[in-house]
Amino acid sequence: MPSGAHIVLSGIQLVLAGIGVGLLVAAPIGPVNVLCIQRAVTNGFWGGLAAGIGAMLGDGLLAAIAAFSVTAISDVLIAYSGPIQLVGGVLLIVFGIGLLFAPPMLLIAPGQKSHLWDHWGIIPQTFFLTISNPGAILGMLALIGGLGSLIGGLDTYLEALLLVVSVMGGSLLWWLGLSELIATIRHRLTESRLRLINRIAGTLLIAFGVVLLVNELVLGWG
Repeated sequence: MPSGAHIVLSGIQLVLAGIGVGLLVAAPIGPVNVLCIQRAVTNGFWGGLAAGIGAMLGDGLLAAIAAFSVTAISDVLIAYSGPIQLVGGVLLIVFGIGLLFAPPMLLIAPGQKSHLWDHWGIIPQTFFLTISNPGAILGMLALIGGLGSLIGGLDTYLEALLLVVSVMGGSLLWWLGLSELIATIRHRLTESRLRLINRIAGTLLIAFGVVLLVNELVLGWG
């Protein structure tokens, strides 16, 4: 095979692998998925996507740390994972309590137009929740490290950049699909169903937050 064709084939494989990694880290049900669903329910497609974009940027940062072997930043994140986890747990509990008492209403009515910028406030929140999750940090490092070993390493900065962009692309695909799915069915939601969704979402976020706090406190005292 000519070297040029081999480079193209390797690039395609790298992109597909990166997209797969992005989907793998975004798809598992966790606090960001819960927030994305709840925002898509109350604020429509753009509200859900804004929550997803914050997570995508967090995934991109973690992927870049792993792909470019930025060990100093990686060491800092791991070294301070305890305090970061505590802050993330508290934030989840605060978000959860807020949802428990949120009025059961669609803030953006079905058919009403909105823009991504209208929901920008959720982006930094889900970004921080993503990078404050020790499981996400270690999982991304393991996935990127394992992928690098499988393909014989990332030889150039261009390959590393291509992988990071692909991971972000895979993550974005998940959030686009999830937001569109919820936005398509939200017009069927009654007030009682909205109240139930808020209560379920709030309870799940509180549970995730408590797990993070208990896990860190137990490890800290162990």
